[in-house]
Parts: sequence; C-alpha cells; structure tokens
Amino acid sequence: MKKFTFIALVTLLAGTFTAKAQIQEGNVMVGGNLSNINFGLNSPNVFSLNITPKAAWFVVDNVALGGYVNLGVQTAKGSSTVFDYGAGGLGRYYTGNDVAVLKHGRFFGEANVGIGGRNVSNGGANTNGLALGFGPGFAYFITPNIGLETLLKYNGNVGFGSQTYAHDLNLSFGFQIYLPGRSTANKVKGDVRM
Repeated sequence: MKKFTFIALVTLLAGTFTAKAQIQEGNVMVGGNLSNINFGLNSPNVFSLNITPKAAWFVVDNVALGGYVNLGVQTAKGSSTVFDYGAGGLGRYYTGNDVAVLKHGRFFGEANVGIGGRNVSNGGANTNGLALGFGPGFAYFITPNIGLETLLKYNGNVGFGSQTYAHDLNLSFGFQIYLPGRSTANKVKGDVRM
C-alpha cells in the first residue's frame, strides 16, 4: 500500500510540475504532423498522405532545436505518382504565456532547413536539393505532457532536376509528447524526497 501511495504521489507531483514546464530547458519533444490526408472516392481515386516525425530538445525555455524526417506520397489511378521526401534540422520558438482563451495553449513558430525533394513519375517535374520551411502554429496541451497542434507552413525545395524550384503552403495537424529531461526528472525526485 505504501508503494502504491508513493507512486501516486510521484505521478501527481510530476504532472503538476510538468504542466508548467513542458517547454522548459532540458525537456524533450517527440511526435509528428500528418497532412494532406486524402482518400478520393470519385474517379480518379486520388490517395495522398504526408507524415513528418519530429524530435527536439529545449536548449533554453521556449526554444527547441532538433530534427525532422518528411515522407509523402500522392497517387491516382491512371495518373503520375508524386513522392516527397526530406530530412534536416528544425527550430521552434513558443510565445509568452498560456493563451487567455485556451488556458493550456501556446502559439509557436517553426522553421526548418535540410535536404529534400519532389519526384513525379512518368516524366513529371522533379526537384531535389535544399528544403526550407517556416510558419506559425498552435499547440493545445490536452494533458501536461501531450499537445495537439496545427501548423500552417510554407515549404520550398531549391535544387536540381527538371524544375529548379517547387513550393507549397501546407496545413497540418499532429501531436507532440513532451518528456522531462534528466535535470527536470531529478528535480521532481528531489521535490518528492522533501
């Protein structure tokens, strides 16, 4: 019984502490965004999906640096297939305090740079090279450690191929899990011992 009470107390304190500190220096963000999900039911039966896993570490409060991978496909019956890819570094900055309307929400800006490309089958336009992106987003924390988010982002590819520049504006939805870093976990353990 004592062990159960101790575990419940640690969980409660960790939840209370991280509710205020999920974007604190030393913490880790892991998750991803989904975008352009489309299952066409009418002819030409288009299917498209883009997924972007991400991981970042908070180097200072409200500022995270990390990496991303982007994989996407769009295909239709009797048409070309478009394959998007990318990998690189990303940065995020979360603004001030919780938003007054939604007490558990934060606006953020995200930017990325890396390598990427868009390749179209059947002789379509191909672009491979430098991938750039930036845009605003909003994260709503449904629990102290899980945030649902939406991100409006401009993405561009500059490089080589039959087309030297490809770009688009993308609205994506996703989730992030905010994990305490070693220093945060040690502070929680220290607070529990007192």
